[in-house]
Amino acid sequence: MSTLNLINSSSSALVSRTSLPSSSSNFNCNTKLTANNIILPLPNRRATFPGGKIRAVGSVTEAFESEETTSTEEPPSIDFAFVNSVLLPDGSLDIHTRSACGGKKLRDIMLDTNIELYGPNARPLLNCGGGGTCGTCIVEVVQGKELLSLRTDKEKEILYKKPKTWRLACQTTVGKPDSRGEVVIQQLPEWKAHEWSYER
Repeated sequence: MSTLNLINSSSSALVSRTSLPSSSSNFNCNTKLTANNIILPLPNRRATFPGGKIRAVGSVTEAFESEETTSTEEPPSIDFAFVNSVLLPDGSLDIHTRSACGGKKLRDIMLDTNIELYGPNARPLLNCGGGGTCGTCIVEVVQGKELLSLRTDKEKEILYKKPKTWRLACQTTVGKPDSRGEVVIQQLPEWKAHEWSYER
């Protein structure tokens, strides 16, 4: 049994009813109505419709069906695996997985998802806040460099003696808004206390 959404033509008030009143234009709003096993409390008053003109605007089940068909499609996102520079107490790698939309700076993605970026330089006065001048947000791109923007002039200046896989998170844009893929990032590569390799 589907529930009908009814609208009063004079006040445009939306009312949900399981059945229409047969002969009267007044009905009691003190009762609780259900829509797909959800109890909807109604105000403690009577609703009257002048002239008894009520028109149906659609059924609730149609609305639920249309929501289900549109929500099954996943939005594009990029999956990240962040490897910490310190091992866990049992000797295994400390890996954090996250997912984010493309088109953002890597620094913003890491800070928004609570991934350690600055390490011992985490105090506000020891980094430039994303300006690309301090060099404290260095990360190593292990996999997924094709999803990242090219090195900027600031990165070339600061990282000229560092490996080509090292990037400044504040200067690195990850993909475009419709990008999909996987990126593996080594956090704080200059503080890395272990060696590991990535195998797909």
